[in-house]
Amino acid sequence: MTATTVAVIGGGIAGLAAADAIASTGVGVTLVEGSRQIGGKLRTCEVGGVVVDEGAEAFLVRRPEAADLVASLGLDAGLVSPQTMRAAVWARGELRPMPARTVMGLPSDVAALRGVLSAAEVARARADAWLPGEPPGEDIAVGLWARRRFGSAVVDRLLDPMLGGVYAGRADELSLAATLPQVPRTERSALRAVRRAIVAGPPSDQPVFATLRDGLGTLPGALAASLARHGGEIAVGSPVRGLSRTTDGWRVVHGATNAEQALDVAAVVVATPASPAGRLLAADVPAAARELAAIDAASLAIVTTAWRAADGGRADISGYLVPAIAGRPVKAVTLSSAKWPHLSGREVVVARCSFGRHGDAAVLQRDDDDLVADAVAELTAYAGFAGQPIDAKVSRWGGALPQYAVGHLDRVARIRTAVAEQPGLAVCGATYQGVGVPACIASARAAAEQVSGYLRSRAAQ
Repeated sequence: MTATTVAVIGGGIAGLAAADAIASTGVGVTLVEGSRQIGGKLRTCEVGGVVVDEGAEAFLVRRPEAADLVASLGLDAGLVSPQTMRAAVWARGELRPMPARTVMGLPSDVAALRGVLSAAEVARARADAWLPGEPPGEDIAVGLWARRRFGSAVVDRLLDPMLGGVYAGRADELSLAATLPQVPRTERSALRAVRRAIVAGPPSDQPVFATLRDGLGTLPGALAASLARHGGEIAVGSPVRGLSRTTDGWRVVHGATNAEQALDVAAVVVATPASPAGRLLAADVPAAARELAAIDAASLAIVTTAWRAADGGRADISGYLVPAIAGRPVKAVTLSSAKWPHLSGREVVVARCSFGRHGDAAVLQRDDDDLVADAVAELTAYAGFAGQPIDAKVSRWGGALPQYAVGHLDRVARIRTAVAEQPGLAVCGATYQGVGVPACIASARAAAEQVSGYLRSRAAQ
């Protein structure tokens, strides 16, 4: 055995959080990352002289894991909340305020849908209250369930755009149980179920999101520094080429083909996306590998633009969603300088446009100049910008978001069962039970505890 007792494969937020949690117990950890940069989808860049996030830009506050981690790293003084959360959605030919008191676009009060929906569509949504109740039964597509309860207009104009923003997915393909676990199907009416979810959630007057003043993309660096203080190591630019069982643990083979290294360890945490995780586990955990291979992923692109303040757009909303039925390439716009106080009041105004839904490869196959042109056309036509940006940056995220298809939670349970049968092995990341930063951290902590428990048991024996 080397000084390294645990290997963590994958240097995104989940892998970093797992590695640091294990190292903090005094165990030797080496994190191995195939790319030249840690952080996964958390990364900053400079556009028009302003440092901004080019991947994930915020985290949910109602889950404590991200805020707790930020505090433990001494970064909590840099936490900022949005200065406006007034969002909009393109509906019926114009930008309209996002209805209040919804869960992923599903209403708790149909009266709030007026404007976004026509009078006839509001009446159809209200019919949920007297439709027959549905037994929970097996998992179904969230879009199918919502169409039955509220009608297609709620799905097409609200639910589908929201899911497109969070998962880059489509409502008619994604799992109800996985994407809306807080909405109980035991209620007779969907309206009542959404109300229950809202009551159980955080107070409506509290901020929903937070970020770091220097960018959420600075969080991986802070975690890496903490890992180093705990004695852990990081190997970047060293793709893992093989993972196999040994008589006393696991062997991780990584590095360039002409300079491979073998790392023998007692335990391993696999913190990669589903597809590479499945390949790594194929030989020793074939049942988990088969399930992982069935989890698809969606790609997306973010175009960040910087404008002269005089040419800047609307400052009264934080951004807006564009439903697929609108037929425009941009699916969402974030007016960053209006949303975040640390980006406002400058000579440069920043806005982000998001592209890409599951199965929509044609949009992302376009070159960078075309995507920038689409972003500029969107912002000048609908968001109040004028002229041309002074700078733009295209960030492409291939296979960034796992698709939680119908039956996803059962699939995850089967993966975890198969992995648990292998001593010293754990998995974590966005693949399993949540794509947001807090969910990834929670997954990492669970994996760290699983591995730490195994090591304690092994030492006792």
